[in-house]
Amino acid sequence: MAETNTTNRKRTELLGHPVGLFILFFTELWERFSYYGMRALLVLYMTAISTGDNPGFGWSNEDALQLYGWYTMLVYISSIPGGWIADKILGQKKTVMLGGALLCAGHGVLAIDSISAFYAGLGLIIAGVGCLKPNISTMVGGLYGAKDERRDVGFTIFYIGINIGALLAPLLCGYLGEKYGWHLGFGLAAIGMFFGQIVYIWGQKYLKGVGDFIGNDDNPHKEFQDKPLTSQEKDRVKVLFISFLLVILFWGAFEQAGGLLNLWADQKTDRMFLGWEIPASWFQSVNSFFIITLGSLIAGFWYRRKMKGKEASSLFKMPVGLIIQGVGFFFMAYSALEFAGNGSTSFVWLILFYLFSTIGELCLSPVALSFITKLAPVKYASLMMGAFWAATGLGNKLAGLLGEYSQSAGEFEIFTGIAIFSIAIGGLVLLILKPLKRLTHGAEDLAVQPAH
Repeated sequence: MAETNTTNRKRTELLGHPVGLFILFFTELWERFSYYGMRALLVLYMTAISTGDNPGFGWSNEDALQLYGWYTMLVYISSIPGGWIADKILGQKKTVMLGGALLCAGHGVLAIDSISAFYAGLGLIIAGVGCLKPNISTMVGGLYGAKDERRDVGFTIFYIGINIGALLAPLLCGYLGEKYGWHLGFGLAAIGMFFGQIVYIWGQKYLKGVGDFIGNDDNPHKEFQDKPLTSQEKDRVKVLFISFLLVILFWGAFEQAGGLLNLWADQKTDRMFLGWEIPASWFQSVNSFFIITLGSLIAGFWYRRKMKGKEASSLFKMPVGLIIQGVGFFFMAYSALEFAGNGSTSFVWLILFYLFSTIGELCLSPVALSFITKLAPVKYASLMMGAFWAATGLGNKLAGLLGEYSQSAGEFEIFTGIAIFSIAIGGLVLLILKPLKRLTHGAEDLAVQPAH
């Protein structure tokens, strides 16, 4: 993709990257802290009995998973209007600022013990994530020139920042919410988002020329706004939508983590370790722990493969990631069999599942972010990023539907079905890889490199 927002000025650098990357890194770290802190508690809060020491709504698993599916879908679907607002009205920078303000309000309201506050808080979070999520990712791409090979490394660093927030959130918000009160956990998530907004406001001086509104008549890039798409750009958009299909399938499986697998950890897993019971919400941190510890190793593997002249394109990595995640679900299928036989199951199977799921995620998700900034036409930069997050949202809804269905069909059948289907679809895409690569017209030829 042509450079959209980056001016020709030389940017102040830190550790070989623009300082603006680290402003966006910490902004997104705290935003993800707030989101994953809330997510770790959400279905547990809804299913907690209303008459207990730490009362919740007392909903059934099926009802909780249904709301979880709708909510997490809308969180990411809202990226479509969020991208449109950035492209047509405010620009990415101001839209991220608006999203941060909405998120501070939403998480703050969620900390109030009231059913009306619960729904209002979720609504504000949906709007806030929609404004922030697609645009902050696009701004990362805007920090680098069109042929700057640091771009993929920058996205890997940014992705690790996301997961530092996602690692800490369940440990802190989850423990506080489960042990001392759900709304205290939600309140801590609100404090995290406030820190993120402060970082973003303070760091504006390092983001000059990135994410500014480009829809006015005086903008030097206006020609891209009015110019119709070329045949090459149309081909690239087709490839993007095929990649979005992979994203839907991947997250439809992966997001069992916050719903069905969260309840699995709470209700069916033996969580005792050295005489102490591990809080169920803590298992939400396992994925992020593996991302932080394995991120550079996986990126380095792909880089070395690229240097040896072997296939290492984004279009290759994404279906491979789907296949690896599918393998991980066989561990959960075995866990379901163990529970059926013993009435309990070891938490080791959850950890093994998260290990394979994380390796799959590292092959697909950070690659997809960079992939979009390379292939998306300039005039639809934020909209295409919004479409990516919308695909993630549809995956979340699929996850909720599968979770609901598991309550009647059985978890073993769902886990096995996801495993087989993921491996089959990933294999099919690998079979048609060459014609797909031709449609990118050479725009997608940089491998993810190891973060430094």
